Amino acid sequence: MHQLFQKAYQNPSKIAIIDKNGSYTFGQLLSKSQQIAQQILAGEADLKEARVAFMVFPGFDYVATQWAIWQAGGIAVPLCISYPFPSLKYVLDDTAATVIITGDEYLEVLDPVRSVESIRFFQISDFSSAKESGSMPEIEPSRGAMILYTSGTTSLPKGVLTTHANIESQIITLVEAWSWTDSDHTVGILPLHHVHGIINVLSCALWSGASIHFLSPFDAEQLYDLFETGKVTVFMAVPTIYFKLISSFESFPKERQIQISGILAKFRLMVSGSAALPVTVMEQWHQISGHYLLERYGMTEIGMAISNPYSGERRAGHIGQALPGVEIRLVDESNKFVSAGEPGEIQVKGPGVFKAYWGKPDATEKSFTSDSWFKTGDIAVFDASYYKILGRDSIDIIKSGGYKISALEIEEVIRTHPQIKDCAVVGIPDTEWGELVVAALITVTDLNSKELTTWLKERMPTYKIPRQFIQLEDLPRNAMGKVTKNELKKHFIS
Repeated sequence: MHQLFQKAYQNPSKIAIIDKNGSYTFGQLLSKSQQIAQQILAGEADLKEARVAFMVFPGFDYVATQWAIWQAGGIAVPLCISYPFPSLKYVLDDTAATVIITGDEYLEVLDPVRSVESIRFFQISDFSSAKESGSMPEIEPSRGAMILYTSGTTSLPKGVLTTHANIESQIITLVEAWSWTDSDHTVGILPLHHVHGIINVLSCALWSGASIHFLSPFDAEQLYDLFETGKVTVFMAVPTIYFKLISSFESFPKERQIQISGILAKFRLMVSGSAALPVTVMEQWHQISGHYLLERYGMTEIGMAISNPYSGERRAGHIGQALPGVEIRLVDESNKFVSAGEPGEIQVKGPGVFKAYWGKPDATEKSFTSDSWFKTGDIAVFDASYYKILGRDSIDIIKSGGYKISALEIEEVIRTHPQIKDCAVVGIPDTEWGELVVAALITVTDLNSKELTTWLKERMPTYKIPRQFIQLEDLPRNAMGKVTKNELKKHFIS
């Protein structure tokens, strides 16, 4: 991981981070991280992969803490700043964290563990007068670096252990594929307990010597104000954020819309990920910004594996092609290769693939084939040289009446209805059909389900049309904006 810190040594006076408290250089970041590292080492030579959990507001202090843990030889365990204590306790117990670092604003929520004898508890303010002198351990690339937790959509969240080598590979792949440079300026608005925010945005920026401006919590007006400074060159977000930006843009006077569109057109790169990007959102954002969003595919366990090209056609509804150094194959339920155009499970092999599920050897073994391919559980087709995601086998692939139906494909069609703002399709248990296709809608006005069914019959086969519709104020989502479909199913199953 030492390469991540090279830009700090090479360009100590360059601005690395801007947050609500000010601007900070790479030199300041390195100095602060070394102060924290010495404090948590507490005279020891090496943390020896001790798990260090930290709950720190996005910005300079967060990054300095993350860097400190890595430099001191610990495994970083970032905690979600919006989680209630029971969710945090699950992570702390599962990782057996022996060190906790927190921002002052999170002292109350973490108060129940402050007196635990086996845990050393630090506040960010404790490090203000710490000394940075002292040696750091040599860190082998094969050592554990970070544990991130899966979203837990089908079971309890699992801790995904990645090594320093895994993380370096993930970063190098994206820096090459997306042409990061030290002249880039990006925005940090994504949660920093997920790979999207930590690797794709934060780590790629700092690895490249670029600057990152943190805005938290997300506010569309503040983000547009930042865009209008003309500094931003790279922007990454999830589909729900683009949806909110589109809604906000439509409320602006025509003169400001023209000004903003001109500025957005000068961006070098805009990326969408962490959830399926509706084609309608992609087209609307293209009209506003002149950019076709670069959609990609990844997971906590693998980083990014597939991406639309930086230079070349970005095909709507597709996730692109294998990234440099990543091997991809599609297989059927018997682990046999499928033909082009046929659906199959995405399996991945490469140096960015995680080491293990923390403390779960059986789950780790089950997630790999006998020849070491990671089984993602996501279903895709290879369509004219591009991969198209159909959904997660256990969530988005509905088995109804002998058919395997992609919920994502149905959602794309439903979203083109002029009175529908968003939707989610799920399968619920049914004695006759196995699973029944149903849909939750967010609408502009009340919709007649019979009229919607008639409209859909003109656009898709009858067996794909939802048999039941409900209208909701909003869809249940996780911190990354992904619809939590198991929660949604509860609205249909009483």
